[in-house]
Amino acid sequence: MPDTPRRRPRADARRNRERLLAEADATFRSEGTGASLEAVARRAGVAIGTLYGHFPTRTALIAALLDERNQALFAHGDELTHHPDPAAALAEWIRSVVRHAAAYQGLAAQLASGADELHDSCLRMTAIGDRLTDRARAAGALRGDTTGADVFTLMNAAAWTREHDTPAQADRLLDLTLAGILTSPAHQPQDTPTGP
Repeated sequence: MPDTPRRRPRADARRNRERLLAEADATFRSEGTGASLEAVARRAGVAIGTLYGHFPTRTALIAALLDERNQALFAHGDELTHHPDPAAALAEWIRSVVRHAAAYQGLAAQLASGADELHDSCLRMTAIGDRLTDRARAAGALRGDTTGADVFTLMNAAAWTREHDTPAQADRLLDLTLAGILTSPAHQPQDTPTGP
């Protein structure tokens, strides 16, 4: 029997999904990823069953919210693997991931949880971080036996700090940490973020 072509979602279902994503983004920005999903559905003007029909779990909703941002982050990371200064590339990747993971209160913990819906994107972030770490080490720009796993843990810790302190203090602590692991001036604070 030939495959039947998949029908596009009805226009009202697409609108509901977009409204849910917009309201979830606004709610998570103000209240964190632990905010009430019932409140998200209410703000979107739909029943909670409609929310769960589109996003069966909280992490599925978070993954959908992050999809476009993840793609931009991964593209930025892939560009950084060709940057002429491996230390600057690694420092910029760490800063970019920290900004990304601090988009919502509680997001860093969600990313570190290993949830299935976020697993592939975390693997991709780790793989990019590993490549950049290896390049920095090969160039003699990384101190000691710093590993890709160390860098990933550092990014999660820095994102958590950014959620729980002022961005300026979190950036200062990150700069101090980068100064400790990098052997070049690439760790110096940036005036203007260049990544997503």
